[in-house]
Amino acid sequence: MLYLFDIDGTLIDTGGAGMRALQEATQEIFGSAGPELDLAGSTDRGIAEFIHAHFGMPPEDRQLEDFFAIYHHKLNWHLAHGPASGRVLSGVPEVLTALARRPAATLGLLTGNTATGATAKLQHFKLDTYFGFGAFGGEHVDRNQLGPLALQRAAAHAGHPFTAAQTLVIGDTPKDIACAHAIGARCLAVATGRFSIADLTDAGADRVVATLDAALEWL
Repeated sequence: MLYLFDIDGTLIDTGGAGMRALQEATQEIFGSAGPELDLAGSTDRGIAEFIHAHFGMPPEDRQLEDFFAIYHHKLNWHLAHGPASGRVLSGVPEVLTALARRPAATLGLLTGNTATGATAKLQHFKLDTYFGFGAFGGEHVDRNQLGPLALQRAAAHAGHPFTAAQTLVIGDTPKDIACAHAIGARCLAVATGRFSIADLTDAGADRVVATLDAALEWL
């Protein structure tokens, strides 16, 4: 069985470190904090392109690389010096530990974070050892395009392919649900982010729980 995890709002709450890092990177490059951002389920590439478009700058690869270099530096600083509100969410260590002990379980990431940003967050909260591969939000604007990448990398990592029926996406936003269904997989939605149980149910999640520990027995 393949388990593909989102990060922010699903595994951890950084206490706003990501948003502050994005705003400070924008301020450093453009001289302004920039437009209001909706991070829930968005890809970092999509966010960066939106910021560049707001200032009338074509989001070319070199400009995006420069932006992300500053963002990653700011993110690491805020993770190290940010508020105590940053935390691993309820039930996450228990679920990851239980799944990692199963020989037939393969764990990966399906996240809107860049690969560098994902590593920084997971290392800070000591969750990085659970994941050997992933598909990341620096690779596509459209989150739905990350699912096929995750399946390809899961097959390379495990040495065999996974069908949609063998794949479960775990996330906290309607975009996670849409991403799962785009590859024919099921989605376990957890209401530890911005969205309520009702919101996630209405968005079509296959199962919804208040916190991840409530799904431990089901998983």
